[in-house]
Amino acid sequence: MKGTSLIVSIVLFVAVAVLYVLHFTGSGGNSPEIAETNVGKSESGGGLKIAYVKADSVLLNYDLAQDLHDDFSKKQEAYTSEYGTKRQSFEKEAAAFQEKVQRGGFLTEQRAIQERDRLLGKEQEIQKLDQELSTKLAELQTNNNQQLLDSLMGYIEIINAQKKYDYIFSASNILVGDEANNLTADVLKALNERYSKAKE
Repeated sequence: MKGTSLIVSIVLFVAVAVLYVLHFTGSGGNSPEIAETNVGKSESGGGLKIAYVKADSVLLNYDLAQDLHDDFSKKQEAYTSEYGTKRQSFEKEAAAFQEKVQRGGFLTEQRAIQERDRLLGKEQEIQKLDQELSTKLAELQTNNNQQLLDSLMGYIEIINAQKKYDYIFSASNILVGDEANNLTADVLKALNERYSKAKE
């Protein structure tokens, strides 16, 4: 089974978060016409109110993200162990079958065919188990990412309701930014406090 790393999860989460933020801030596409219109508004309306969050930093330090990752790792290890044990058992039986065929250990050809068919069936079951466990892990990872995204976006919406930002960006898109507009520490602190209370 292929392992899923935390780094890949973080990259996927950041990508989803960026799309989510862009969707709900109404920026839609990146067309120059929209950008020019917004610039015009900022000049006439006294400027845009913008903030940003370093989503990758939040994920690396968010207690919920760590707990979800630990839970995912445990399940991944358990699934890998279950699959590995069954695969190893099958390979021993297959090797014993080959050896028995080579030394003529079966009384009849019919008996050898039955044993071969049984082993083929067992191999198919193991392949099916591999697919099922991989699917379960992928679903768990998707659910974890969605839970983190919902938690982050829920809190960002609370902040935005209070402070009325025009845009809140993911810092992965920002090359230069004023630290006064960086909400990362506040968001992380609030999320961890909320999660800590929920666990009590």
